[in-house]
Amino acid sequence: MSAAIAATATSAFAADTPVVLDQELAQPHISGYGEVYLGGLYFTTPGDDANGTTAGGAARVNFPIDARWNIQTDAIIDSLWVEGVNIYSYGGAVHGYWRDPSSYALGGFATLNGYGGDEGIGGENLYTFTVGPEAQAYFGNVTVYGQVYYGQLRASGESEHLDNWGGRGVVRYFAQDNLRFDGELGFSRLSGFGEHFDTFSAALQATYRFSGTPWSVFGRYQLDHLTFSEASGSVNVHKYVIGLRASFGSDTLLSEDRNGATMDTYRPNFAVPFL
Repeated sequence: MSAAIAATATSAFAADTPVVLDQELAQPHISGYGEVYLGGLYFTTPGDDANGTTAGGAARVNFPIDARWNIQTDAIIDSLWVEGVNIYSYGGAVHGYWRDPSSYALGGFATLNGYGGDEGIGGENLYTFTVGPEAQAYFGNVTVYGQVYYGQLRASGESEHLDNWGGRGVVRYFAQDNLRFDGELGFSRLSGFGEHFDTFSAALQATYRFSGTPWSVFGRYQLDHLTFSEASGSVNVHKYVIGLRASFGSDTLLSEDRNGATMDTYRPNFAVPFL
């Protein structure tokens, strides 16, 4: 991943592109976006496969405290339907960070998510929370983004819990101010009672914003590879979606990334973190 980042950053500086590399400090103002998506899921398990449908959305708003300090709030919902069974997650995040749009951003975040659906999921009152640091580095038309976190999976009213920790790295490449490509790798572990459940994730995304408008379209593919300490096999969950985004307070995808709601969090393909 380091080699890919270095190669991308080097080519970005060397190429004569129309991307504006000198990011000036924007006058602090509230900005953000809302997005919705629709797509499909494909599960591959030892001896069995299954298809599903997925839909969801997110809203993110950035509140600058001054020219450098920012607070960002997120609200998200993800839902999936597989063989007549619905499972969903909902929640949000808060990010607090210091940012120099020409150099880097450094801060921390916290998330809280609840889960529901058919097959008794809703009756368990399950929820997770995570906290951790995050940082971004800006190299012209390339953004490198990293997070690590620790949290727990709990059921309301129960004292027992499962530990949840992980991290993710993202590279964003702006071929033009309004054309962005993302590559993402991540790992998370849910553990307790002498067992653990690991998820390796990888994703690719392309986003295009129509010039002079707030509207963007995007397509995303994400693979979650699941392994269980007490099982010899593994599960692969493929998710492919298309979506629509509406932004406010920014003129381009690049300016949104450097001056607006630039933070996000990991969202598993399978909604509930142990399914």
